[in-house]
Amino acid sequence: MAEGTVPAVPPMAEGTAPAVPPMAEGTVPIVPPMAEGTVPAVPLMAEGTVPTVPPMAEGTAPIVPPMAEGTAPGVPPMAEGTAPTVPPMAEGTVPSVPPMAEGTAPGAAAEREELARPGVDAAAGEEFLRAAVRVLLEDAVRGGTDVTRKVCEWKEPAELRALLDLELQEQGEPAPRLLRRCRDLVRYSVKTGTRTRSPRRSCSWRTWCWPSCASWWAGAAGTASSPQVPWPRPRPPRWLVTLRTVPVPVPVAVPAGGSMSNMYAMNVARFHRFPHSRRSGNWALPRLVLFASRESHYSVLKGAAFLGIGTDNVRLVGTDDRGKMIPEELEKEIERAKAEGAQPFFVCATCGTTVLGAFDPVGAIADVCQRHGLWLHVDVSAGAGGPGGRAPAPRARSAVSPQAAWGGSALLSGRHRHLLAGIERADSVAWNPHKMLTVGLQCSAFLLRDGSGLLQRCHGAGATYLFQTDKFYDVAYDTGDKSPQCGRRVDCLKLWLLWKAAGTRGLARRVERAFACTRYLAEQVRRRDGFQLVSEPEFINLCFWFVPPSLRGQEGAPDYWPRLGKVAPAIKERMMKKGSMMVSYQPHGARVNFFRQIVTSPAVTAADLDFFLDEIERLGRDL
Repeated sequence: MAEGTVPAVPPMAEGTAPAVPPMAEGTVPIVPPMAEGTVPAVPLMAEGTVPTVPPMAEGTAPIVPPMAEGTAPGVPPMAEGTAPTVPPMAEGTVPSVPPMAEGTAPGAAAEREELARPGVDAAAGEEFLRAAVRVLLEDAVRGGTDVTRKVCEWKEPAELRALLDLELQEQGEPAPRLLRRCRDLVRYSVKTGTRTRSPRRSCSWRTWCWPSCASWWAGAAGTASSPQVPWPRPRPPRWLVTLRTVPVPVPVAVPAGGSMSNMYAMNVARFHRFPHSRRSGNWALPRLVLFASRESHYSVLKGAAFLGIGTDNVRLVGTDDRGKMIPEELEKEIERAKAEGAQPFFVCATCGTTVLGAFDPVGAIADVCQRHGLWLHVDVSAGAGGPGGRAPAPRARSAVSPQAAWGGSALLSGRHRHLLAGIERADSVAWNPHKMLTVGLQCSAFLLRDGSGLLQRCHGAGATYLFQTDKFYDVAYDTGDKSPQCGRRVDCLKLWLLWKAAGTRGLARRVERAFACTRYLAEQVRRRDGFQLVSEPEFINLCFWFVPPSLRGQEGAPDYWPRLGKVAPAIKERMMKKGSMMVSYQPHGARVNFFRQIVTSPAVTAADLDFFLDEIERLGRDL
């Protein structure tokens, strides 16, 4: 047929099947209505494609557009009573979604429609919060201070595991079941506020639905080092164990933030390489050297100082123009350190750098570490701090920082998991759920490949006034000695309760919505006059300049960049004094000050993002 023509297919007798002639590339067939009971012949499709069969109104015919190679259209609703065939998955796993080609976004129209409304039900959240406060007041405060009640209602650890259902599931749970879990948490926790039985109490009240409510429960549940009732620690989700390719449950510590997680990693790596360092200290060791990229979190430098390794012995490895560590430069630095007589022992890769949101090539870095026998730590928690490779200029801090979302939570999304390819080869990982997942501050995890008791051997002190070995229950549940910290909240409880509420799929949707917000914002920045991207976003960090009208068209002027560098600080001052919003800005290498926006709240809509850009334009148009 001539290009652009459409064949007419006559109606067929009942039970017959039409023969569809080949069409010129790019044409679309119009299939007329068929007599009841007829079945059309379906032509062979390229491998990997999936046909779309939409429901049709009586007498209508669908138009099926051509699909790009490798794409799969959405599957329409099925007739009542039918059920799709879904292959069974291991319990707790997350379905794998192939990575997208760079710059593409699935269902752009559907994505915009989704961002038109909040991703959370504020009314339902407030209702749950009110009910949870009543439980706290009645059970934790009044009941927990009632001298006529037991200090603890004893249950064996195995019984507690069954009663509390610590497993994390794909689907979230309804509010009534979550409230029952809250009551059970209080019921089986030590009543530390009973003044005649136990004179200690540690409660705190915070404000925000499930994650914040969980923070309250973490206070009401006592402290993690309290040995009176052995709380069974929730096992790592199966998807996490699977991704880490560890045949046994991954040892998990819950330190006070990502900075402490990175320090844990350095200390454990040093002990693993030199076990006698615990007794004899650094005096008995060769000069140790560790490596991180120039874009790494400043906690790497702080950790080296804190542990007595010294900041002079932190080698900052060069990065490319996207902010990723260059593996070849890492190898050169290692060889240089060895030539100087130093002892390399530790490499910190970063997945989601603070400013640009870059992901180091973990697989290639793991190859280098394997060749030289070095401990590989992956920091997927980098966030509020500035880059470790330079002293940042004095600047205002942003209220956005505590909600900054970096790295590790992308593992929850099959669509974006490819960003962390190679992480299964790491010896340790630092992850902050209190960032991208918006778990209440603070909630961090330190994951360790070694399952031989390395944390206990490295940090344990065996204090018999806390960790007696002759208790009447299994002392394996007394995990507090694995941590340098003693008294602290049960921070993992906050993640557990949020996970129970949202489920694995709900958390994945939260991650994917954050990416969608960044894609929307980047698209708007490209379209608007006066807005300029610093670089195309790889993650959810969106970095851009606002160029006021007075500077447009003057890019070649010698004072253009110094003047542009003053724009972001001036707009930041105006927005804070006006009280309309807050957003970070910073310089980066040779780049002058630019804005860095990161959106993690599921309540943010496209209208909010439009307001954000409109407000910057209003505040800066006369500069």
